[in-house]
Amino acid sequence: MKLSTAIIHNHNIKDPSGAVMSPLIMATTYERNEDQLSLPQGYIYSRYDHPNKHALENKIRDMEGGADCICFASGLAAATAVFQSLKSGDHVVMADDTYFSMRTIINTLYAGFGLNYTLADFTKLHEVEKAILPATKLIWMESPSNPSIKVTDIAAIVKIAKRHNCITVADNTWATPLYTQPLELDVDIVLHSTTKYIGGHSDVLGGALVFKEYNERSEFIKKVQCYGGATPSAFDCWLLCRSLTTFSARMAIHSANAQKLAHYLEQEPKIEKVMYPGLPSHPQHDIAARQMKGGYGGMLSILVQGGKEKALRLCALLKLFTHATSLGGVESLIEHRKSTESPDSTTPDHLLRISVGIEDIDDLIGDFKQALEKL
Repeated sequence: MKLSTAIIHNHNIKDPSGAVMSPLIMATTYERNEDQLSLPQGYIYSRYDHPNKHALENKIRDMEGGADCICFASGLAAATAVFQSLKSGDHVVMADDTYFSMRTIINTLYAGFGLNYTLADFTKLHEVEKAILPATKLIWMESPSNPSIKVTDIAAIVKIAKRHNCITVADNTWATPLYTQPLELDVDIVLHSTTKYIGGHSDVLGGALVFKEYNERSEFIKKVQCYGGATPSAFDCWLLCRSLTTFSARMAIHSANAQKLAHYLEQEPKIEKVMYPGLPSHPQHDIAARQMKGGYGGMLSILVQGGKEKALRLCALLKLFTHATSLGGVESLIEHRKSTESPDSTTPDHLLRISVGIEDIDDLIGDFKQALEKL
């Protein structure tokens, strides 16, 4: 089955009532068999696993074509679990514009554990190679990147990683498995903040890791989740499974709207630059065209003429685009990104990150037109 069919029909929980939709199972503990030891369905306690979580993991695993999937209470919980699988003295190479919280995790939670990292421009392969040290164990990718919308040549980075015996992680939150399949490009682990496009409605937190192979690392990360308690609730998993039924339909509109909005904004004189992989003007458009299949996603960033003051003023003038953080919901959002990031952020003061929703594109373009006329 194709992805849009499989995520609707596969791995659903069958209810004895004959209900068409999967039930929400809120139990925290499960009865043992008559022998008092074995478990009839394999569940013992919901911090370890539960039916709604199991269904969600199977769906996301199949979407990415992986061997195993572990779902978490948030995207950052998933990322933290990967770092916990490393050892003191290990070194990580990350893109210089990776989501700022990745650096924050290492700088704060692991400051006393000897874990360290180097940033590199992942659009320049020689810089990635140069950043690798004898202690490097992990290369962390993000494509498109947040918020600079750089596109990483995932297959090329994987080749570098393999030469140095490093594992690779690709954050596929923005591209989604509909448009990019990192495991097919030989990445070891794919990360999702399921809060975003998989959730799609700005009403649930979650994260997921999908593994190319079931191995010692995936088994250890499963223990990190179980013993650390970063397990998503039954209700959150149920919501995410519900959201997946409209995933393909939503993503098609997100991507088409973003493409049209990017083309429009590129012609506006008050916009200094538009960053979107689907534009021929994007520096890595050729890579995106090869790597992203069927669309370029719903995220873009713009640089506004006149600096921070004009950028914030533009946010205030928009009526349909809500000035708020996060992304991937059906509603359109815009954010002055630097004000959200850490003090050492290198994001330009006049950059606005836009999560393009599924509203009518004429209304979205019209909103920018009226705002830019007043700017």
